[in-house]
Amino acid sequence: MSNPRLLSSAIAARLSRGRNPDTAASLQDRFNQLYGRVLANEVAIPLAEAWSGVPASELAPSVADKLPLSLARLIYLTVMKRISGRAIAIGYGKEKPESINVWHVYPERGTGQLCQRLAAPIRHAIRLESPVEAIFVENGRVAAIQVNGRTEEVSAVISTAPCNVLPGLLKGTNRLNFLWRFRFRPMVFVMLQLTGRNLLKDAVVWTPEARFPFFRATETPISMPWLAPEGKTLVTLDLGCEVGDKIWKSTPENLASLCLDKLERIIPDVRNRYLGVRVLRTPHAYPVFLRDYEEQRLDFQRSSGIKSLYSMGRNGEFDHLLTEDVYWRTLARLNQVLPSLKKESDSEPEKRAAHHG
Repeated sequence: MSNPRLLSSAIAARLSRGRNPDTAASLQDRFNQLYGRVLANEVAIPLAEAWSGVPASELAPSVADKLPLSLARLIYLTVMKRISGRAIAIGYGKEKPESINVWHVYPERGTGQLCQRLAAPIRHAIRLESPVEAIFVENGRVAAIQVNGRTEEVSAVISTAPCNVLPGLLKGTNRLNFLWRFRFRPMVFVMLQLTGRNLLKDAVVWTPEARFPFFRATETPISMPWLAPEGKTLVTLDLGCEVGDKIWKSTPENLASLCLDKLERIIPDVRNRYLGVRVLRTPHAYPVFLRDYEEQRLDFQRSSGIKSLYSMGRNGEFDHLLTEDVYWRTLARLNQVLPSLKKESDSEPEKRAAHHG
């Protein structure tokens, strides 16, 4: 808003959008309609291409649906975030309406604390080291699974694996073979341990400029101070890559050196503050919404097409979801699924006995 070129571009786009219908065929078109050519080409499009790894012209316009579009709401929540000192959720989260009473939280002992609490009542039914080797489908519905070479009848399968893994597990159908095409963007997250606090202007700083190897810098202790010891902080840098490329194979020390060199433009004395580094590599960081399979993605979002097979979670649903949205959406879906399964189980006692046995 403080840059006249970007602000005038956005205002002009907003005014013209009210007169022109949305005819965007790609994310590139959608960003030009939303923000004008200057803001789109200098900020929005470079960021989208950095995290997706493909040109914006090849991305579906629905990628922009995840971004906050109400400027007044954005300003209000940002101001309240600074006044309250809370990590108020702004944009991205869609399952709960945005308000000053919806904010990000993080357990003191990490997300493992949540898993332990949720698992406690059903610990007797949880089997570790039990990879599912196959999912058997008969007459268009899930019938059984193979685990560690053993076949077990099931009433339903809920998968949280990346959805493009499912075709390799299914036996008896090729209904989901199109999922092979769905792409995930690999990422390397470089976590720099630094002395000091509030080194960035905000908890999240976007870096669309080509001179930065990372497209986002995040200092979570700004919003959640307990995530780092007093007088210290953690800055996480997101580097898009491909599995096996130079970034993916770089050592933590080389990645730290690369990031520190570039981060000096944002934190001038960052090298004097440097304490250490941790690196996280993930091959399934973000779903990539390509135009080529957008219709199939939307169909899969509505249903797997196989009765009693449910794909849930960010990677399972192939969607851009924060942890909070994953929780609320999964809870809502299970509240729909479980009653129908119970009703069906009550009408088929033999199968129920086989399943629970």
